[in-house]
Amino acid sequence: MKKTFVSASVASVLALASFGALADGPSFYGRLELATTYSQTGTTLQSGTNGVDTKNYADENNGGTYLENNFSLLGVKGTEKIAAGYDIVYQMEFQVENTSGTGDVFKARNTYLGLKTNAGTVLVGRNDTVFKQAEGNVDLFGNTNADIDRLVGGQTRSADGVWYYSPKLAELITLNANYLFDDNDTTTVGDKKLPIEGSQYALSATLGDSKFKEQNYYAAVAYNKGIAGIDAYRLVGQAKLGQFKLGGLFQNSESVLDGSDDGNTYFVNVAYDLNGVNLKAEYGVDETGFGVYYKNVTKPVPVAATVSDVNVQNFNLGADYRLSKSTMVYGQYSMYSGDHVVNGKKVDLQDDNVFSVGVRYDF
Repeated sequence: MKKTFVSASVASVLALASFGALADGPSFYGRLELATTYSQTGTTLQSGTNGVDTKNYADENNGGTYLENNFSLLGVKGTEKIAAGYDIVYQMEFQVENTSGTGDVFKARNTYLGLKTNAGTVLVGRNDTVFKQAEGNVDLFGNTNADIDRLVGGQTRSADGVWYYSPKLAELITLNANYLFDDNDTTTVGDKKLPIEGSQYALSATLGDSKFKEQNYYAAVAYNKGIAGIDAYRLVGQAKLGQFKLGGLFQNSESVLDGSDDGNTYFVNVAYDLNGVNLKAEYGVDETGFGVYYKNVTKPVPVAATVSDVNVQNFNLGADYRLSKSTMVYGQYSMYSGDHVVNGKKVDLQDDNVFSVGVRYDF
């Protein structure tokens, strides 16, 4: 019995090794990231954080100290050659919410099946839109309560779509697109899903290298049509100058439902590598109200209210340090404030001051 079991185990290992010789994968990976956060009003906490009243974020009762799960995840991905110049590519990724959140333990993330050729790569399934991906690495506080989605709209992971990525032209430029099928023709407003007329798609072009391995600069232009209920375009730029990284984003957005909330969102940031300690600061302004902070701080919204002249100010300051290739610790402070006009009267928004310290472990 034991010899049979050992023989079967060896055979399985040899089979996996043989498969690995023919394919790049499958490789198993994951991330566990937890943070302890104090928030004045809870408006920018991760949506699944336990103990937060999501129907009334502006309530002072949401203020306090929380354990946040910053998108811990599990995944598997790989490629396999099926013919000369043709590779199957695949990924299945799941957000894990059993540490500090409520609701389902697993949530869908980027999961797709695709084909890579000399003419480019085509993916089908669920993925970040190319509009979102155009941000590159300019989001210095990404996946935390200071992520740029607290300020800008269109940071969307969409399902039931097809994606195309061109080869890198002249070793500099890529052209990208994604299209959503007809069953994605709704957007959520309040608690209701409303239909969106016309096709939903996104386009982008990128220049340089967002990881600064081949070039010390990155730039992108992107357009979003209807996805997440907005028409929008964005410009992104980032450059590495010695120990400094300078970046910024500008976005114009407009509601597809009635053309309201047409406005701009922008931010600038800087990072400095001080002997391995990554110091970073960011300042942003939002005039549209499509970001997470504004949507949350204005709950509940008066039924017949006419809202205009949104003005949100944001400042982030932080530092992170890698203890090893797999482990990073960080601390940060965020401030959100602003005002808007309701039925012709200027109203101040509830400020949110947020302090957070966390650790990220990748495997």
